[in-house]
Amino acid sequence: MNYQLDDIDKKILDFLVENTRMPFTEIAKQMDVSAGTIHVRVKKMEDAGIILGSSLSIDYSKLDYNFTAFIGILLTKSNHTQEVLRQLALIPNVVEASVTSGKYNIFCKMKAKNTEDAKKIIYQIDDIQDVMRTESMISMEEYISDKNRLINAVSI
Repeated sequence: MNYQLDDIDKKILDFLVENTRMPFTEIAKQMDVSAGTIHVRVKKMEDAGIILGSSLSIDYSKLDYNFTAFIGILLTKSNHTQEVLRQLALIPNVVEASVTSGKYNIFCKMKAKNTEDAKKIIYQIDDIQDVMRTESMISMEEYISDKNRLINAVSI
């Protein structure tokens, strides 16, 4: 059975999505409930797997990582997908990787300092055993980057 969010859970999530570091006491104060209520509700949502810890957003451009590319990876055989994913996980510039259907077996997102840096990373990916070929697409502008934005649309 799926956990059913109610109005209070949704409001708590709204606060935490806005600021993951907001103290439960502050959320409780703004919602006019006890801090214990917030703590219990958050714990239940964690236990149900709805809340998966907290995360930190980093602006990589402030660290001179201004180059973003998406890389489609075609494998020699799809049964090598897990091993290629393990190898991709060893490349810190690969910030996302998904197993996909369609043209590519894996689609990933990478961050680099510049085109020369990106070229080295792409060559690293090309050198992984069982990678047949890659296709790179350069991101010209990141318009939406918010993993939590769907929660605002989730109906309760």
